[in-house]
Amino acid sequence: MPSKTCGCARCLTEYPPSAGYSERKARRDCQGRWQARYRDPEGRLCGPRFDSQKEAQAHLDKVRTQVREGTYQDPTRGSITVDAWWEIWWPTAKKKAVTTTNRKLTSWSVHIQPKWGKRKLNTITWLQVQDWITNEVKGRETQRKVLELFRHMMVAALRDRRIQVNPTLDIEITEPKGKHPDDLIPPTREQAELIRKHLTEYYRPVMVFAEETGMRWGEYTALRLCNVDLDAATVKVKEVLIDDRGKIRRKAAPKSKAGFRTVPLTPAAVEAVKVMVEKWHPAATESAIEDGMHSEELVFRGPLSGSKRKNKEGVPVELDGILTRPNFRRHWIPAIKAAGLARLVKDPESGRTEYWPRVHDLRHVFATRLKDAGVPEKDVQVIMGHERGGRVTWLYQHAGPELVEEVRSALVSGRHLRAVS
Repeated sequence: MPSKTCGCARCLTEYPPSAGYSERKARRDCQGRWQARYRDPEGRLCGPRFDSQKEAQAHLDKVRTQVREGTYQDPTRGSITVDAWWEIWWPTAKKKAVTTTNRKLTSWSVHIQPKWGKRKLNTITWLQVQDWITNEVKGRETQRKVLELFRHMMVAALRDRRIQVNPTLDIEITEPKGKHPDDLIPPTREQAELIRKHLTEYYRPVMVFAEETGMRWGEYTALRLCNVDLDAATVKVKEVLIDDRGKIRRKAAPKSKAGFRTVPLTPAAVEAVKVMVEKWHPAATESAIEDGMHSEELVFRGPLSGSKRKNKEGVPVELDGILTRPNFRRHWIPAIKAAGLARLVKDPESGRTEYWPRVHDLRHVFATRLKDAGVPEKDVQVIMGHERGGRVTWLYQHAGPELVEEVRSALVSGRHLRAVS
């Protein structure tokens, strides 16, 4: 390649002093750099420069071999920023449930983009990612979800031949720090009854129904009259309500395929449904999910359903009365405090605190009741909507104080214990 500092005949002709270039001493051999010129698989002319012909020739031989074998990778393709790669990759990523998509968008905007958005893909190293996950991303589950999304991005970049090594592989996340066993035990039925006494009267049927059916929050808040059979004392779980970035939406499929199920109703649960039916007279029609919320079909609603409030523009609008977690918590927290049961529990991983017991613990109460009643694990699995029974055992069924007394009795009296599944 011609050089502005070389004094050979060719370089002096290319960059003559008469044209304003520096004066140079004439010489026979050229001092310019060597360029290894080649065309990539897309036909674009490439050519890095080297100080010697030997280095240029070696690089040229290497690239020609890669092009012939189909392993060539243009180094400039990995020089785009992570922000730019997100804009290319995200539209092609497989979209799953709305809640999963929203979680990924949150992981990107809260964790990945602020840290890596301005960095080039091919400059990120394994140690940098490991340090970020260990010291900056708090909470094991958050680490797992954030790393999962970042890894998918980098795998796509690797397959698109933008990087040679995936820096997110073999990253270690924080070992789980389990909560204290006392924080995992759900409230007893007596404690649940005490909470009901202090709960706002309007919401007592909601709590009774949750405790007597073991259904998830999104399942019983989505319950429509057309899916209730009071004569047979059953309800069909066919859809759920989800929070789509602050907006409540209908979703056809429950948490898993096992979520589609028929749940038996106890007399107390039947009475809770009757109270709400008498209060709101929900429509027995069965609207399609794509037709919108149709809150007039819902069995459980908020106390302000049907009343009017002014929106941001000052126009009165009718409230749909859909039950939301934040609104219910405004009544739940004072109730557990008045019952003398509330205590703040700190998550050892994320550092966040929350009140015990939670509304979701009513589902644990239900599972424990089934276990104590001797219901087989596979049947508990079906009723609670889980795909595998083992999850019911270790996640929902908790040993109560009676187990301590049973073991003590066995030790004192010599009664043999029997193994159970």
